[in-house]
Amino acid sequence: MSVNVRLPTMLRPFANGDRSVASDGSTVGDVVVELIDSYPAMKPNLVDDAGALHRFVNVYVNDEDVRYLDRLDTVLVDGDELSILPAVAGG
Repeated sequence: MSVNVRLPTMLRPFANGDRSVASDGSTVGDVVVELIDSYPAMKPNLVDDAGALHRFVNVYVNDEDVRYLDRLDTVLVDGDELSILPAVAGG
């Protein structure tokens, strides 16, 4: 199984500048763990000390926000596209 993980500009330096990486994870949580294992410097930008996604990190599976699915337990299938986006705030 392969999932395409699209990385935002702020995470690309940790992944050798790649815009996307492939993952074999079967859930969103598996993909996050795989990213951190492959690119340890990415960890503080993705998860908190308890291993939960930072609240300012938005993750989408095929344009569906995982907060409205099963969060890190959201099941992935071959060919899914997972996008990681930082929250945007401002005034």
